[in-house]
Amino acid sequence: MAQRFGGKYSPDGSPDRDAKGAAARSAFQDARPAKSGARVNLLFLAPLPLAFSLFGGGATQLAVSMGALVLLLLAAWLTREGLQAEEAYDARKIAKAPAIPRKIFGSVATGLGLALGSYLTMGLGAVVVGVIGAGLHSFAFGLDPLRSKGAEGVDQFQQDRVARVVDEAERHLTQMTQAVAPLNDRQVTARVEAFQTTAREMFRTVESDPRDLTGARKFMGVYLMGARDATIKFADLYARGRDASVRADYLALLDDLDRNFASKTQTLLLDDRSDMDIEIKVLRDRLDREGVRMDQ
Repeated sequence: MAQRFGGKYSPDGSPDRDAKGAAARSAFQDARPAKSGARVNLLFLAPLPLAFSLFGGGATQLAVSMGALVLLLLAAWLTREGLQAEEAYDARKIAKAPAIPRKIFGSVATGLGLALGSYLTMGLGAVVVGVIGAGLHSFAFGLDPLRSKGAEGVDQFQQDRVARVVDEAERHLTQMTQAVAPLNDRQVTARVEAFQTTAREMFRTVESDPRDLTGARKFMGVYLMGARDATIKFADLYARGRDASVRADYLALLDDLDRNFASKTQTLLLDDRSDMDIEIKVLRDRLDREGVRMDQ
């Protein structure tokens, strides 16, 4: 569906500052180019010529071509899912390795698909084609993250605890996106994405220092769950009547949530700074007691 362009200078555009005069946050702040882009889409197109060889060559050719086509399409899907999982892994400071190495399985499926597709014309030489194809796929898209990563100096229990809370919080954000997507409202979608950016800054702050989880847990759990439920209810109500007042109330709610999450994140950062200042003071006192002067 076509969407009317809107923005700062549009008749119905929203200003670039919030109600308290703070600069509005862009939904694209800290955004990174998606790894699962045009290259992966080409993988879905590459095996389509096999569809033309499905008929006219007998039952054997039909079975072989169909099997090769399915394997190559499966490989494309696994590769795309693997790249998306890797993006989520890279974006987080504490993350578990993907449970399923999708890109590795994609490389294997690519090799099997190429080998099967060329078997009738090349015989055993198809094995070489499959090995080369699997190797090139791995070279082009890389391997999946195979090790979990965490913060330095933090025990595994705390890292697992933070990872579970962040995973649940990310599910709430995903459900918010899914709820507003059918509305095809550009401003609402952008505002939800901007709030998600603010929320994820809190996630990254907690991942940097898991001790902050106690103070942020209500925001990452109760408040995000409430935001998700409110978003689902708004999407259902707004889709039925397109009531402008309902839309305005929901956007005002997102503004309040955004300010509160940003304020809490700043508080967590200030607490971290206070902890660092205390550590520095304690270290200086110890050095003074040992007769070591910092100005020397």
